[in-house]
Amino acid sequence: MDFWTILSGMLVLLAAALVAGVVFERLGQGAVLGYLLAGLVLGPHALGVAAGQNEVVSNLAELGVALLLFAIGLEFSLKRLWRLGPVGLVGGSVQVGVTVLLAGGAAWLWGLRPQAAVAIGAIAAFSSTACVLRVLAERGQIDSVHGRNALGMLLLQDLAVVPLVLVVTMLGHGAVDTGGLLLGIARSAGIFLGMTVGFWLVANFILPRFLRASVLLANRELLILLAALLSLGSAWTAHALGISPALGAFVGGMVLAESPYAVQVRADIGPLRTLFVTLFFVSIGMLGDPAWIAANVGAVLAAGSILIGGKIILVALIVRAFRHPWPEAVATAVCLGQFGEFSFIIAGQVFLHTGNIQDRWLFDLFVSVSIISLLLTPYLVRIAPGLGQLFTARGTGQRDATGRILRSPPVEGPGVIVIGFGLAGQTLVEPLLRHRHRITVIDFQAANVQLAQNRGLEAVIGDARNRDLLEHLHVRDATAVVVALPDHQTVTAVIHQIRVLAPGMPIVARARYHRFAHEIVAAGASVVVDEEQQIGHRLGMATRHLLRHSADRASAKLRAQD
Repeated sequence: MDFWTILSGMLVLLAAALVAGVVFERLGQGAVLGYLLAGLVLGPHALGVAAGQNEVVSNLAELGVALLLFAIGLEFSLKRLWRLGPVGLVGGSVQVGVTVLLAGGAAWLWGLRPQAAVAIGAIAAFSSTACVLRVLAERGQIDSVHGRNALGMLLLQDLAVVPLVLVVTMLGHGAVDTGGLLLGIARSAGIFLGMTVGFWLVANFILPRFLRASVLLANRELLILLAALLSLGSAWTAHALGISPALGAFVGGMVLAESPYAVQVRADIGPLRTLFVTLFFVSIGMLGDPAWIAANVGAVLAAGSILIGGKIILVALIVRAFRHPWPEAVATAVCLGQFGEFSFIIAGQVFLHTGNIQDRWLFDLFVSVSIISLLLTPYLVRIAPGLGQLFTARGTGQRDATGRILRSPPVEGPGVIVIGFGLAGQTLVEPLLRHRHRITVIDFQAANVQLAQNRGLEAVIGDARNRDLLEHLHVRDATAVVVALPDHQTVTAVIHQIRVLAPGMPIVARARYHRFAHEIVAAGASVVVDEEQQIGHRLGMATRHLLRHSADRASAKLRAQD
């Protein structure tokens, strides 16, 4: 198949995803549903558009998942991952292990071969990192209590991919002895550790020196190329070493998260990530067979109810075991009820290519249940907090000594965001700090960011004209934004992006020249500080003070002469 044939198929799929995404967004249901249904309708089992390109679409989809996890890794350094707490680190491990044992054990007792039984347990263990985090981010709930719990468990599920895929693969080759499994897992763990160390060396020694010695920081195009190289390169390195590209990309992003360039790199790969993640959801939809689902609707509903319902109950019990109130436990569990990206990979590896009729039937069953669970995910994530509060209303929430229900503390917002930390920005934060305001600084110059961090401020390197960067810093939750940049075009562009994301946000902006002040007001600034006017006032005050001082001296001299 030539390149242009592949490209034409991709264009049809992207166009369908765009149309369906727009329709579902207008209906308030989320674009993800549109992407899934576009793939379902255009797939080989329905209209058959882009027939024969399933492998190409699948590879691009896998790359999309890798880019998504790279971006997630950029947000979660090792320190922040540890701060996710025991629910993520321990609870996630328990959830994966118990799910594999329960679902796999039930399948083995049902009479399935060991590889198929373990595969079913692994399929049920994973949730969709791509879908859940996308919906949580759109709703601004990633930093909520149930959002952090869900994120921690999702990341532990992703870390479990390597050993589970290895076990399933080795069982498929007849290697069922414990020694062989442990040796294979140790080998993968060694590769994983070596790759992590390699990424750490690049991020901490090579990359900083390279950036300081180059013109990258002065050219946005070069920074975008660097972001693409880091994200795609980490995925390729993992694939070349024989482990999951998505897991490799996540590790690469997490190591780079310690770098001050992390936020800008994440923003720069945003369009690339969106393209491939969209193809991922379309490719998932293309696996579905509407006719098969209709003919086996009873089995699909039964399997879905047992697996999804059982998973929700298990996660809720695990989160509750860590002394979280029932509302948070239930909300976390409802968010994680679906099957994940790696479920499809394992199902295809085990069931799709065996030629066994029973295996093919199981593959179609789990693909159908997975697609339905993903279709339900935006609704479930949306209603998860409300479902959790039902348990509070029924009196099952934690209470204090007076009997009042204990609420989760509100998530602290970013406070005042200061964009630009030159001399003007450094001066303006002084009164804010005296009044104990929380401040987040954005600047494109590494030296300015270092100055802010030396003063104990939260600071990131980035271009505030980038909407992804502003969303990442939760500009909607800020108390106010101060734009202290000197260039009026950059100031107006930044204000425009802020107004799109947060229409009612108080914005104080700097106008270096009076003739541009009206443009900044028109862009949406609440208050504009006109430097020429302020300088004029200060010059007038200084002149009056000088004249008054000169007059006083002259008067004193005359009195002395008298």
